[in-house]
Amino acid sequence: MSIPANQGMQQLPLDLKLADFALFTTFHAGPNEHVLNAVMQAATEPGQQVAWIWGRAGSGRSHLLQAAVAAASNAGRACAWLPLAADEGLQPAILEGMGALDLLCVDDVDQIAGDAEWERQLFTLFEELRARKGSLLVTASTTCAEAGFELPDLASRLASGPTWKLQNMDDDDRLAALQLRANWRGLDLPEETGRYLLRRVDRSSRALFELLDRLDAAALTAQRRLTVPFVKTVLEDKSGAQL
Repeated sequence: MSIPANQGMQQLPLDLKLADFALFTTFHAGPNEHVLNAVMQAATEPGQQVAWIWGRAGSGRSHLLQAAVAAASNAGRACAWLPLAADEGLQPAILEGMGALDLLCVDDVDQIAGDAEWERQLFTLFEELRARKGSLLVTASTTCAEAGFELPDLASRLASGPTWKLQNMDDDDRLAALQLRANWRGLDLPEETGRYLLRRVDRSSRALFELLDRLDAAALTAQRRLTVPFVKTVLEDKSGAQL
């Protein structure tokens, strides 16, 4: 949870930490440059009250929201990131008091669609944010209309702002995203090695980045560069079969 000190805010019994890599500078926009620019603006400038961001799993939704909170915090805004799909045992009461924030970023909001108590609490939060001119950024795997909210007033308010869809990346963009993340970690990922990975492993962004983290640890331990032979060895050790 990222909430700057703010009088009157309840201390939340959670340990929701932003990922160290979740910054705007480490997000390869590819075909989603307009979404990146819009979220960057929403993070640091008061304005649009609500915005809906959707795309398939691994499209970068959580990265963008966490980057927004990091940027908002650096700008001195009271803010928080709340992942509703995470298995944190969250209850609707977690939203109490968050209406005092300047910016609240809710990941996977469609996960609570159809839950009456969650929907009532989210509606109350929305009204509190509106009264205080706070902003709400939410992500989902589908559009608001398709999410399945049963409280009409909540559905209409969530749909009242802009909707931004994260487009799928092609292999060139996936490679660029991998190289950007590797560079941030102080690694050199040659194009040959990156394309080798794309041909042989799950090509979702999340899976690729998790693999890069594993390769980073292995390379540090072995003091090796990310060459194709070295990466192949790491993959064989993990799977027990040649890839």
